[in-house]
Amino acid sequence: MASASFLPHTPTPRPHLAVALPSPSRHRPPSAFSSALSPPSAAAEEEEKADAAGEAAPARGGGEERRRVVRRAWEKLVRWSRSWRRRNRSDVLETTRKVVVLGGGSFGTAMAAQVAAKKADLEVSMLLRDDLVCRSINHRHINCKYLPDHRLPENITATTSASDALAGADFCFHAVPVQFSSSFLQGISTHVDPKLPFVSLSKGLELNTLRTMSQIIPQALGNPRQPFIVLSGPSFAVELMNKLPTAMVVASKDKKLAAAVQQLLASPNLRISTSNDVTGVEIAGALKNVLAIAAGIVEGMHLGNNCMAALVAQGCSEIRWLATKMGAKPTTLAGLSGSGDIMLTCFVNLSRNRNVGLRLGSGEKLDKIMNSMNQVAEGVSTAGAVIALAQKYHVKMPVLTAVARIIDNELTPKRAVMELMNLPQVEEV
Repeated sequence: MASASFLPHTPTPRPHLAVALPSPSRHRPPSAFSSALSPPSAAAEEEEKADAAGEAAPARGGGEERRRVVRRAWEKLVRWSRSWRRRNRSDVLETTRKVVVLGGGSFGTAMAAQVAAKKADLEVSMLLRDDLVCRSINHRHINCKYLPDHRLPENITATTSASDALAGADFCFHAVPVQFSSSFLQGISTHVDPKLPFVSLSKGLELNTLRTMSQIIPQALGNPRQPFIVLSGPSFAVELMNKLPTAMVVASKDKKLAAAVQQLLASPNLRISTSNDVTGVEIAGALKNVLAIAAGIVEGMHLGNNCMAALVAQGCSEIRWLATKMGAKPTTLAGLSGSGDIMLTCFVNLSRNRNVGLRLGSGEKLDKIMNSMNQVAEGVSTAGAVIALAQKYHVKMPVLTAVARIIDNELTPKRAVMELMNLPQVEEV
């Protein structure tokens, strides 16, 4: 079954702007490192010339020659990496004195720990509403509710006072669930500096307005110029806390601001790429949660690996159709915040949205599932908003629409699968 095999996509044609693409250069590193690209130094150019001289003769048969070529390629990559770091040192961390994190869920806590570990005298303040969690963080350095098995750096403090948390902050990480963000931000707006950069960790769409966080934050704060950055990508909080290798992307219309957050967060266990495609990163992050519910349903119904692969591929096509209609770049959707996050959320048991789908596919009722969870599965509330957004942009999304109808209890998972399989056999797009 192909990735767009359920329904044809007929987007309204629109003119495409001609974009001049840079020609390939032998100084260019592999695409995974493209966000770190900058002109090579004189020393780097000399290294490249030496490598080119050593590789002038084509590699001929033999294991030793092959190993030599591979070794040279790796050494070039390592030298490029060191050279780039020397030329791109930043004083962002040195000049940052305080970071505030809004929300005390698992991911907000993990990002607080990530930043706090970068510098011992950096003040990291978490604004919470739960007195018990506040006391646990301040006295025992543990988030007893969401990450009870992980000790937090001692320079993290927690408070229920917005004025105390936000006073003197250099960066603000917003980790409040999307559906509660607007009212929360309106309540603290008088304490927010109009120049304070907001880094959004929240993924989803506001149900009644279809707004993303890049729209919600400035509107709720009453400041259309509030600096905004979105952070997204394949990342589970518990793996960040365990310092396992992770890669994410920060996106902002302000290139310097994105680079500053990149430097603030990057560490030996966390790679941060930059992007200016805020729309692509936000829409991919919102829609992948709905697709993860669909993947969980397939798992819960024991429909097999073929069905899982077909459904996720179709869902990726639907996300691409809508996101590009909204102005997203296809390269963003193929990157960390798109394909990367989709793979993690759809195929790994740690995903809350996938587990909601798995339980739905196993026959449980949604109310029972939601009442048993202590964290928000954004895909449940986002599903209806996604379909409304698709209708606004005239995009057909059969898989994600089926999820929304299942969540609304208007369609059973079994019936949804039958209807999807009976859609017309069409050309892949």
